[in-house]
Amino acid sequence: MNAQRGRHNPRRCIRRAIPLPRLAAALLTVALAAALGACSGGGSVNIANSQLSDPATVDFPIFYVKRQVPMTNAGTVMQDDLRVLRDAVPSADLYQRATASPSATETNITARLTAGARWDVKDVDASADGTRVVFAMRGPLAVNQDPKKPPSWRIYEYVIATDTLHAVINPATDPDPLTVNDVSPHYLPDGRIVFSSTRQTQSQGILLDEGKPQFSAQNEARTEPAFVLEVMNADGTGVHQISFNQSHDRDATVLANGRVLWSRWDHAPGKDAMHLYSANPDGTDLELYYGANSHMTGTNNTVVEFVQPRQMQDGRILALMRQYTGVDFGGNLVIIDGEHFVENTQTLLADATVPPPAQTPVTTNDVRTIPGPSPGGRFASAYPLQDGTGRTLVSWSQCRLLDTTQTPPAIVPCTPTALAAPNPQTAPPLYSLWMLDPRNNTFKPIDQPVEGVMVTDVAVAQPRLLPNIILDKVPGVDLDQNLVNAGVGVIDIRSVYDIDGADAANPNIATLADPAKTNASARPARFIRLEKAVSIPDMSLVNLSAAAFGATDYMIEILGYAPIEPDGSVRIEVPANVAFRMSVLDANARRIPPVQGVWLQVKPGEVVSCNGCHTPGSAQRPISHGRTGLFASVWAGGTGGVAFPHTIASGAGAFIPQQGETMAQARMRVSCTSDTPACKQMVPGWDPTYPAGGMNVLYTDVWTDPAQATPSAPISYRYDDATQFMTPIPTSAVCVTAWAANCRIIINYPQYIQALWDHARPATVGGVAVDHTCSQAGCHNPKNAAGAAQTPAANLDLTNSASNDVPQEFTSYRQLLFPHNIVNMGVTTSVGPFMDAGSARGGLSAAFFLCFETGSTCPNTPHVGWLSPAELRLVSEWLDIGAQYFNNPFDPAVPVN
Repeated sequence: MNAQRGRHNPRRCIRRAIPLPRLAAALLTVALAAALGACSGGGSVNIANSQLSDPATVDFPIFYVKRQVPMTNAGTVMQDDLRVLRDAVPSADLYQRATASPSATETNITARLTAGARWDVKDVDASADGTRVVFAMRGPLAVNQDPKKPPSWRIYEYVIATDTLHAVINPATDPDPLTVNDVSPHYLPDGRIVFSSTRQTQSQGILLDEGKPQFSAQNEARTEPAFVLEVMNADGTGVHQISFNQSHDRDATVLANGRVLWSRWDHAPGKDAMHLYSANPDGTDLELYYGANSHMTGTNNTVVEFVQPRQMQDGRILALMRQYTGVDFGGNLVIIDGEHFVENTQTLLADATVPPPAQTPVTTNDVRTIPGPSPGGRFASAYPLQDGTGRTLVSWSQCRLLDTTQTPPAIVPCTPTALAAPNPQTAPPLYSLWMLDPRNNTFKPIDQPVEGVMVTDVAVAQPRLLPNIILDKVPGVDLDQNLVNAGVGVIDIRSVYDIDGADAANPNIATLADPAKTNASARPARFIRLEKAVSIPDMSLVNLSAAAFGATDYMIEILGYAPIEPDGSVRIEVPANVAFRMSVLDANARRIPPVQGVWLQVKPGEVVSCNGCHTPGSAQRPISHGRTGLFASVWAGGTGGVAFPHTIASGAGAFIPQQGETMAQARMRVSCTSDTPACKQMVPGWDPTYPAGGMNVLYTDVWTDPAQATPSAPISYRYDDATQFMTPIPTSAVCVTAWAANCRIIINYPQYIQALWDHARPATVGGVAVDHTCSQAGCHNPKNAAGAAQTPAANLDLTNSASNDVPQEFTSYRQLLFPHNIVNMGVTTSVGPFMDAGSARGGLSAAFFLCFETGSTCPNTPHVGWLSPAELRLVSEWLDIGAQYFNNPFDPAVPVN
C-alpha cells in the first residue's frame, strides 16, 4: 500500500478538480492507486478515512452508507435487483461527515446499534431544515438470513443536534407483525414521513370486505410483498396507505409544489417498467409524471428504468437510469425536464414549442447502462445541492477491469486498449463520494476509496426552501361525505371517442350524441366495465399451483358495469382504495381493444376526470397519457340551459346540461339533486328496473325524445333472468340487484364456465326431441352415445376429465385455450386453440361466438340459440379478463402445490 502511494501520490491529485474527459487517464494517479493499495489490506466499513481539505466544500453535514461489496461464493459480485426491496446486503452502517470535505471527520452513526453484528442500511434522506436524517435499517441478521423472517426493515431517525437515534415506529407498540417491512422514507413538508411499506394498511382492510383473510399481497411477479406508499406522523402514529399499486412504489420524494414524486414499478398485465408517478400527499390526484415511453434511452437505445428521483434547485428532476439488475448497483444520472415534458420527446400541450429531448445526462463521460465495463464509471446514488451551483453529491465508481493474465488477477484501469481486448472482465465496483460540478464537468473526490467497500445512499443535511404544504382533503369539506361513507370515488370521462385529443367517432361525437342521427345500435362503445387486480398471497398462506392461473399469470375480478352515454361520456362510482382498470365494451359486452393497461386508483370521495381514451403510440413515436395538460378535450359538451339535440327537454326525464357539461355530467347532476337516494344513476348496474344498481349489464334509453326519434332498443344481460340458464352465479345474490363497493364478479372456470358445457339443454327441432348439452356423449366428448371411443365434434373435448397436459385442469379448458394433437390414420395433426385468452373479440373468440349467434362459423351444425345472451356474456367477460382457470386464490378447489 505504501509502495503504491509512493508511486502515485493521491493527495496531490485531490486538491484540484479532474475534468471528466481526462478522468480515465487520471485514474492511475488518484482513486485507482488508492484502491490498488487497499487490495493488500482489504477494507472495513468501520475504518474511517480522511484526506486533505478542499477549498470548495459544502459546509453542511453529509450522510452516506458504507457497506461491504457483496460477493458470491464464486468470487463474483452479487448483483442487486431494483424489483427486490426486502432483501438485505450486510454489513452496512450510516456515516456522517461534518462537511463534504476530505479532511472532515467521519463518524459512524449506527455503530451504537450495529457494532459486532450484521445489519443493513439504505434509503437515506434529510429534512428540509437540515436537522434530522431518516433512513431504513434491518438487523441484526443471521449469516443465512431468510428474507421473509424477522428482523425486518424499519425506519430510523437521527437527530443531528442531540446525536440521538431512534426507531420512528416504536417496535413495542407497532400493531403490525415483525415481518412487515418499511423502507425508502422521506420527509413531507408538514413533518410527516412518506415511505414504502409492505403493511398495505388499507388494502388489507379491503380484503376483509371481500371476505378474505388479511395478508400483504405479493407483487405481480410474486417474488415478495408489494411495497406501496404509506404516510405516518413524525412520531410513527397515524400510519395509512396512499398508493394502491400491485407492485412496488419506491423512492418517494417531495416536489417544490408539495406533490409526492416516486418511482412506480408498473407491472400490470402486459407491462414491466419503472417510471415516475406523482400524487398529493393524501394519495389523491395520482398521475403519471414521466417516462412510461422513454425506457429505450439507455446505452445503444437499450432499456432503462427511472429510480431515485430528486428535484434540483432549478425544478428539474435528477434521476438514476439503469437496468433492473446486472449493472453492479449503478447506472447513469440524468436530468429530466418534467415541468415541460412527460416523455423524452413528448411535451405537455402548453409547451409544444419547447425543443426535446427532456433528458440530459449529468456528464458527457461515457457512462453505460448495460452490463459490462462502463468507461465513464457508474453512479449508485446522488443528492443535488440547493446552493445555486448545480453541484451534486454522488456515489460513483470508476471503470476498472481485471487483468486475468496476471496471477492473481490484477485490477487495471479501463484504458482503450484494455477495453478493446476480447471479453474484458469488470472488476468489483469501488463506489465512493464525489462532488460533481456540471458547470465545468468535473469531479472532486471527498473520500478515499477502500477496496471491498462501497459508499451508497448519499444525502446532504442542507437547509432548503420548504416545499409547499398540500393539506389532506377533508370529508364533508373537500370530499363528498356520502361517497366517503360508501367507500367509493367517481370516474368522469368526457368521451371515450376522444382518442389522444382527436375526435375518433364516426363521423364525429356530436353526430353520435344526437339520437335522431344515430341510433344506439350504431354506436360502437356501449358499456364500461370496471376490472380489479386480485391480490395474491404468499405461498406460506396458499401455495398456488401454476394451474390455478392457467392461460394467464394473473387473476382479475370484475367490479361492475355502466352504460356509456351517447356522446361517449361516463360518470360512475368506483370502489376506493383498490387498483382497478377500465374496459370499453361493445353492445355484446365485449372489450373494444386496446386494453387500458395501467392500474388506477381513487380515494374515498375523490372525483377523477379525464378527457377520453388513448391508444399506445408506435415505436417511432411513443405517446403517453394520464397526466394533466397533455391533450385538449375535443368534445365541447352541451349548451347551458338547452337540451341536447333530440333529447327529452322537459319533465322528470329531462337532463338539461349546464354550459360545457357532457351527457353523463348533466344526467348525474340532475340525479344528485332530484333522485332519492341522490346520485343513484352513478351506481354501476343502475337501471330504471334496478334502482340500487347491481352486477347486470343493462341499457335503457333515457335520452331519446319519442316525439322526435325512435328510442333505442334496451339491452339486458342479467345473471338473475329466470328465462336464461345462469346457475351458479359468479357473484353474491345481494350484489346482483344492489351494488356496493365490495361487490365482485369472480369467474372460476370449473365452477362457472364448465357448468355451461355440462348443463342439460333439451330442445325440440322439427318436432323431434334433441339434446344440445355441449359435453354429452356423442358431441364434444371422446365417447359416443354407446360408450365407444370417438373423435369429439370439431376435435374439441369439452368434458371435465383431467387433462393429460395439466392434470389439475380440465381437458375442456386446455383444448379451448391451447393447441393439442390428434392422431388420425397414423397422422398427427395440431388442433386448436378455439379461444383467445384476454380477448372476446379476437379472431378465435369471434369465431366461437358467431357459431352461437349466426352459425356462420359452424355451418354443418349451427349452434344458434344454444347458449343464451346471458351465458354468452359470461363467456365474454371471462375471456376478456384473461380466461384464467381460477380468479379466487382462496377457493377450496383452487389447484395448489
